[in-house]
Amino acid sequence: MQMRARLEALIDEMLDGQIMLDEALSEFEKLYIQKALSRNKEHLSRTATTLGIHRNTLSKRVASYRTQERASIKQASRKTPTRRGR
Repeated sequence: MQMRARLEALIDEMLDGQIMLDEALSEFEKLYIQKALSRNKEHLSRTATTLGIHRNTLSKRVASYRTQERASIKQASRKTPTRRGR
């Protein structure tokens, strides 16, 4: 029951911060998968079995996360002001 109380407190924080459900679900899934991968030493088949999903499904999601991360890094580097010679 302790986990439920912790989840409820987290949900309250997220609602106060106006986090939308789709964002919360996708972030939870991403972190859950990353943690499972870490515990299984990045072994996709074992991780997929642990999560109860097909290896191909896991592979596609991991690839999607990596694509999103690269896009975020690229976008952040564009926002960084460059110094020009004086």
